[in-house]
Amino acid sequence: MPRSQNKVASHRRRKKLLGKAKGYWGARSKVHTVAKHHVEKALTHAYRHRRTKKRLFRGIWVARINAAARTHGTTYSKLIAALDKKSVEINRKVLADLAVNNPEAFAEVVKFVAA
Repeated sequence: MPRSQNKVASHRRRKKLLGKAKGYWGARSKVHTVAKHHVEKALTHAYRHRRTKKRLFRGIWVARINAAARTHGTTYSKLIAALDKKSVEINRKVLADLAVNNPEAFAEVVKFVAA
């Protein structure tokens, strides 16, 4: 009995992998075996960096809140402690957005927790 190879499925699988490698330089986007390695590596980095991104953004938010808080005569740590003491549940992402895009509202928040 002749050996079955299932060329259609194999071709689709290779084409799908080369589609993911589209835009890679040289053989990385052309040769299946090379592309397979680099796509796997890229997916590994993407998985890891989706978690790293969360850390980086929190740092950015803290820096923005601290800069805005210092213009109002307080510091980041004092502001967060005051928010906690007053039981104001507003997260750092929203606070940073207020600090950048709506400074008047941020000033009101600082004034409320300082009182």
